[in-house]
Amino acid sequence: MVNKLVSKKEKVKFDAKTRQLISRLWNESIRQYRWVVALTIYFMVLAASGEAMTIKMLQPIIDKIFVEQRHDMLVPISILILTIFLVKSVASYGQDCLIQLIGLRIVCDMQRKFFNHLSVMDHNFFHNNPSGSLVSRFTVDTVMMKNAVSSSLTNLFKDALSVIFLVILMFMQDVKLAAIILFIFPIAFYPIIYLGRKMRKVTANTQQHMGFLTTILEQIFQGISVVKSYAMEKYEQSRVNETVETIFKLNYKASRTRSASSPIMEFLGGVAIVVVVTYGGTRVMNGETTPGTFFAFLGALITAYRPMKSIAKLNLNVQEGLAGAQRLYEIIDTPTQIENSPSARELVLKDSNIKFDDVTFNYDDGTEAITNMSFDIKSGTTCALVGPSGAGKSTVLSLLLRFYDCSKGSILIDGQDIRDLTLESLRKNISLVSQDVTLFDNTVRNNILYGKPGASDEEVIKAAQTAAAHDFIMELPEGYDTIVGERGMKLSGGQRQRLSIARAMLKNAPILLLDEATSALDTESERKVQAAIDALMKNRTTLAIAHRLSTIINADVIHVIDKGALVESGTHDELIAKDGAYAKLYQLQFNKQES
Repeated sequence: MVNKLVSKKEKVKFDAKTRQLISRLWNESIRQYRWVVALTIYFMVLAASGEAMTIKMLQPIIDKIFVEQRHDMLVPISILILTIFLVKSVASYGQDCLIQLIGLRIVCDMQRKFFNHLSVMDHNFFHNNPSGSLVSRFTVDTVMMKNAVSSSLTNLFKDALSVIFLVILMFMQDVKLAAIILFIFPIAFYPIIYLGRKMRKVTANTQQHMGFLTTILEQIFQGISVVKSYAMEKYEQSRVNETVETIFKLNYKASRTRSASSPIMEFLGGVAIVVVVTYGGTRVMNGETTPGTFFAFLGALITAYRPMKSIAKLNLNVQEGLAGAQRLYEIIDTPTQIENSPSARELVLKDSNIKFDDVTFNYDDGTEAITNMSFDIKSGTTCALVGPSGAGKSTVLSLLLRFYDCSKGSILIDGQDIRDLTLESLRKNISLVSQDVTLFDNTVRNNILYGKPGASDEEVIKAAQTAAAHDFIMELPEGYDTIVGERGMKLSGGQRQRLSIARAMLKNAPILLLDEATSALDTESERKVQAAIDALMKNRTTLAIAHRLSTIINADVIHVIDKGALVESGTHDELIAKDGAYAKLYQLQFNKQES
């Protein structure tokens, strides 16, 4: 997996789309805050001019006070210096606050936009993209974007303005010397541009590996019982250690690249100061200029060195941010395949009849999972799907929920093709209870309320009672306010399942999907859960997948599926009498139970 990620870096374009990325960042993330940016620049102008004026004050201090011994200038100069520092302090505070405001606002906006897009992505998208990688993009990449924008505002405007005012001051003091200095510093920007390109490449690769590491850690922590029961601690340690070592090397490479700009600027700064001291000192000794003018020029040069050094690093910071932006936009630009059609309408339910009409479904690679499947489910009846693992039973449920769209044929609810309906109205009328129960690290109450946000406590309790969950909930330390833990790990399997049934009960959808809801439970838990399911199924159109055939004996119709095709249909007694595929499955389970 690590090698796979490494190989991907060759596919990333690092220079061709830089202008488009910057333009997109401006149009989608920064432009709406342009008035805040304008106010920030105003404060930057005040701060930069204040910094230049501070250096300019060296000339009268040295020439008027120390050389000419002008006592009458002490108070005016002191008041002017104090005023300059006051304006500079207020402006610096204003610009720093506004820069952080813009940066943090951009992170907030991008994270909202990113998550909103993720939330409507296809079911298949999450199968193909590890959650750790998505979390890494949501957190690390957005922060890198924020840092890039903050650095751009700081370096491009604040430091650039400081340099401009200080250069103007240098020209005011000595035109020839200023011209010589300006010839030296631009030389540094050629290697800086090369370092920036290199930084973007390293950053993109590092972020990919960070996403991979997040995925590994998430899998290990969630499956820690499996890791320990199979004594795989050393194997997982080696996987994590290998990835951490790779990230260390990439980060160290990035640090070396980032640090390379400083020595370049340090050396050129030394060259500039030597020129100033040699040439400027000679002019002072020859009486061509005053000591105050010389020190004001030298002070402006030394002060300008810091912002010029920051500007030199601007390309490196921007390239890091662009690498993060590029990864985010890759996801944001990924289109959804399952979405509302332009003419989508609300589902109008009358009887909740379901019809699969010659349905075929192919995976992206062309593999056929469902073949020419047709069957009806009458309102208020229970239809069960049975068959070997991998036969396509769960795919049928996914098609009804429109996690996928059928490749051929149609699925109708009360005569309405589900592809012509809004996804929200379709899914609001369907409840799903599966063997893989998803509970959130929240209270029992809030997990049940997921079925109907805003429901009253009385409704929640009634749903829990019907799902045979109220009694065990009241025995929990804080009752309905008990935190269930990540994925509900503080509860037993049967308790988690009954909470999911209570959630479905509260939703009160007319169509119910059951995906092997009791297959992972012990006999006692299954008995309690089955009783809750029986209550949930009452007066609902139910489509159930069953592993334990004993749970669907009373179904109104049973369909046997094998290799994506419907091979047999009927009631339990009818199918047993046929002595076909169903009878063999039932006999096989019966023999296992007997043994």
